[in-house]
Amino acid sequence: MGSRWPVADPDVLRPYDQLATQVMPAIKDAPLVKPRPGETGEQEVAAPAQAPSIAKSSGRMAIASLISRITGFAWKLLLVAAIGAKVENDSFNVANTMPNIIFELLMGGVLSSLVVPLLVRSQDDKDGGEAYTQRLVTVAGTLLIAGTALAVFAAPLITKLYVDDKGQANPDLVTAFAYLLLPQIFFYGVFALLSAILNAKHIFGPTAWAPVINNLVVIFTILVVWIMPGDIATNPVSITDPKVLTLGLGVTAGIVAQSILLIPPLLRSGFKFKWRWGIDKRMKEFGGLALWTVGYVAVSQVGYTITTRVLTSGSEGGVTAYSNAWLLFQLPYGVIGVSLLTAIMPRMSRAAADGDHKKLIGDLSYASRISTVTLLPISAVMTVVGSSVGIALFTLGKGKPEDAARLGEALAISAFALLPYALVMLQMRVFYAMKDARTPVLIMIVMTVVKVPLLYLCPALLSPDNIVLGVMMVNGLTFVVGAILGQVWLWVTLGNLRSKRILGVILFTVVASVLGVGAAWLAGQIVPDSFGPTFHAWVKLLLQTMVGIVVSFGVLMALKVEELKPATTRITRLIKRR
Repeated sequence: MGSRWPVADPDVLRPYDQLATQVMPAIKDAPLVKPRPGETGEQEVAAPAQAPSIAKSSGRMAIASLISRITGFAWKLLLVAAIGAKVENDSFNVANTMPNIIFELLMGGVLSSLVVPLLVRSQDDKDGGEAYTQRLVTVAGTLLIAGTALAVFAAPLITKLYVDDKGQANPDLVTAFAYLLLPQIFFYGVFALLSAILNAKHIFGPTAWAPVINNLVVIFTILVVWIMPGDIATNPVSITDPKVLTLGLGVTAGIVAQSILLIPPLLRSGFKFKWRWGIDKRMKEFGGLALWTVGYVAVSQVGYTITTRVLTSGSEGGVTAYSNAWLLFQLPYGVIGVSLLTAIMPRMSRAAADGDHKKLIGDLSYASRISTVTLLPISAVMTVVGSSVGIALFTLGKGKPEDAARLGEALAISAFALLPYALVMLQMRVFYAMKDARTPVLIMIVMTVVKVPLLYLCPALLSPDNIVLGVMMVNGLTFVVGAILGQVWLWVTLGNLRSKRILGVILFTVVASVLGVGAAWLAGQIVPDSFGPTFHAWVKLLLQTMVGIVVSFGVLMALKVEELKPATTRITRLIKRR
């Protein structure tokens, strides 16, 4: 869903994307929370027998993660069906991204990247970190209230920043939606803050299920908009337009519900809120790290701002095609990559706090290999089925085949970047676990320096209809650059990263993925062209996906790739139970 490392997704930022979890193999390790010695003469405080394993922490959330992704994607499909994929949808998408962007600039990256490591460290305090947590909540809540009010007041100015009014965009409609959607900033902050506190306590369930409720509220809202008579007025634009008002308030209500749902489990965990003012040594440390994190997000937003302006300078529907293609691109990452990071982050934070670089490198290597064997075959198959995905999914209601085809092509052309994207997000987490907030900023600066000139080449070299394809390609190349740079930087910082083993896994997975792609392409050739466009797309999508995935993972199993063994063991157990 749409809970997002500094949350620093350089493009579409949905904070709750980061908070899903997924079944991963167990790693046996020491407790995450170390025993705390008592005062002189007192008995030492006993540590838990064992901290929750990654398998237990994430496995219980697999269903929630999958449902949240499905429902999040469903409302995007319904939105195209309800209002089309032209300027109305573009305007909503731009406005709905604004709260995420401003939240990130305020403290989204800080909450998602720094708070969990610092809260884990504070658990060694005599009070278990309660006072430190209360100070964080007080400071963050105050900043969120002030930032949200200022953003709503400045909605027209923010629109001018992100929309190129010389193209096919509608700035007035974007502004109308923005007034209704920008209050989400405060509730995004509440959700991210409460999620961080729960995750530091190894409570992952509520943060995985809350986005499902959010999506159900949004789905209900869009269904209401769909059955309402008439279309959204684009000239003149009015915030009191029934469809504009219903859509804006309904989507914001989903974020409100998502945030409120975390309060009961937080109270059950033993947390007691109290306004606690004052700055101690660690709050000053937090402030210094936070400034670097805000700098990271600010640099990333330069790339996003130019991306949006380039898209709105092209044909109508470019922003919608980009947004939905990016959502599809992130779907496998959100279930696997985000889930892995959410479960493994406390472990890396504890290893970094203990100065145990060997354990930290082990977690990094393991996460990199798991990401490779699970995401690379999927990205390869996405390249083959991209066009079919667009036509099969986005021709419902007011969706048009030509717009759907362009969306699918955008997905296919960027699929190669799925693994580099996951690796960049993982590398950033490692830096933050080591309390190094400066290096991610420097890496993001390099990525942005590469990205911006390439973005400006898109409208110069491509037709308006194909600008979105160029933008997606540029994004992919940017993540490749970031992944290479991050790996080199970590090698300089930590030494041997067990790269030979990672490269070996990548080689085996590439071979399996190429064979899977070849098999999927051959399977697509047998589908008759006599079928209608939508039915033809559905048949090719299902057939090619099944063949490509089965062949890819079948080859990996035949090659006995160790990182795939836990997943195959679980599948075998399920089959035997039946």
